[in-house]
Amino acid sequence: MTLIQESCVYRLCLALAAVYEDSGLHRLLAALGRWSNRQIDESAVLRPLCREGAVARAWEESLLCRLLTLFVNLPGRLLRKLYEALPLTFEDSFFARLAFSMGHETAVAQSWLIMLLWIIPFTHWNNAYSLMGFVLLLALFYAGSMGHADFRLDMAAVGFYPVVLFGAAFLGAACSYAPSLSLRYLFYHVSAALCVLVTVSAVRHTGDLKRLLSGGAVCVLVSSLYGVYQRIQGVEVNRSYVDLKVNAGMPGRVESFFDNANTFCEVLLLLLPLVAALILCSKHLYSKLLAGGILAVGVAAAGMTYSRASWVGLACAMAVFVFLWRPKLIPLCAALCVLCIPLLPTTIWNRILTIGNLSDSSTLNRIPTLLAALEMIRSRPLRGIGLGAIVPKTYAADWNLYHANFPYVHSHNFYLEVWLQTGLLGLVSFVGAMLWNIKRAAHTVRHCEPSAARTITCAAAAALCGSMVCGLADYLWHYPRVMVIFWFVFAVALAGVKVCRQEAAGKQA
Repeated sequence: MTLIQESCVYRLCLALAAVYEDSGLHRLLAALGRWSNRQIDESAVLRPLCREGAVARAWEESLLCRLLTLFVNLPGRLLRKLYEALPLTFEDSFFARLAFSMGHETAVAQSWLIMLLWIIPFTHWNNAYSLMGFVLLLALFYAGSMGHADFRLDMAAVGFYPVVLFGAAFLGAACSYAPSLSLRYLFYHVSAALCVLVTVSAVRHTGDLKRLLSGGAVCVLVSSLYGVYQRIQGVEVNRSYVDLKVNAGMPGRVESFFDNANTFCEVLLLLLPLVAALILCSKHLYSKLLAGGILAVGVAAAGMTYSRASWVGLACAMAVFVFLWRPKLIPLCAALCVLCIPLLPTTIWNRILTIGNLSDSSTLNRIPTLLAALEMIRSRPLRGIGLGAIVPKTYAADWNLYHANFPYVHSHNFYLEVWLQTGLLGLVSFVGAMLWNIKRAAHTVRHCEPSAARTITCAAAAALCGSMVCGLADYLWHYPRVMVIFWFVFAVALAGVKVCRQEAAGKQA
């Protein structure tokens, strides 16, 4: 580390940074950023769009929120009553004290769980692992609440729209075209709900946020290294994924251990912004270099997937991250992106040029699936078809709605698929939950001082924005493991907002 700090390159970077801080360009961009913030705060059009809605603001004091809070904390309260009735018994027990301490550090356990769950190869993966893992975390949290009276599940921080969305999933299973087929997929939504609830409740400070990001970084590192290994070994071109006429010379698409290249890139789309935040939040040079290396390997692996929708989502996430974190750096980042275009490999550039090209069979083949999805929505617009991938496929076959030579998988559109499976209530609550969380995060980071929690909140909100853009051309919840990762990032944004507001309140006090 001393060699790096004493190197000419390091000193040159410090000198350039100092020159930029004192330059007129820096002052101009800072003034432009302050002017933009004033316009947003004072604009009659933007102010209603940026502020939290009346429904979301009323959630914390609502009867439903209080009832749900009472319900989810009932086991913890009963355990606390038992502890208060027999305090000496528990205090004299080494294992009881150990359970209390471990429960109070549920966020640490969750970071390890993330590392273990998300690096399991697809051939050995079972979707029940996520449910079992988060049920164990919930039990650990209850153990912590037994020994600490103020350790409670925070339903208020989860928000109104996510609660409605999870309720819509239950209705989607109950009103399904084939309820028995949808029941299995309902448990995947339960896993996601537990992930959000435990994450938001267990995170108490910036250190917890960093631990969760470290767990995600391990997933990026292991999966990306295996993806690079696949490329070195050689990947056979799958003709069902690649049109060789339009993408001549393109190698096989890397999928790591996620069984699908698009799925692998969606995981990287969700987690790479968090790794970038980890670089900025790290206090030590060696940890910054380690996180930077993980980011570089992850970006390289994302390029090897040749997943166009996720590439667009990553570009959007990068732009939103810079905009939220340091708006004055947008011109610099835009210039760097333009300069990097000539450095792109030919196969990647050619793949980018096929976006929107209807001559590409992989693009053209999505039209029949979209038409079938629209027909299913038209037939059951309010209640939906039911949860999971099998029910829409069965419905389309029974009613002869799908006409193509390749199997129906999903609609390749996030919003249509949510509407298709959970009905109109699911679509409205899904869009509402995403907009509420992103707006809330953006509003918080614009009105708080620079900190690690602020940077992490920016990254999580940026990842959600990127996934929403990617969702215009793909369905990110097709694999339940990716669904849990999606909701984990969603929960990190919520937890980041909570920590930022706690830090601001502490400084005011």
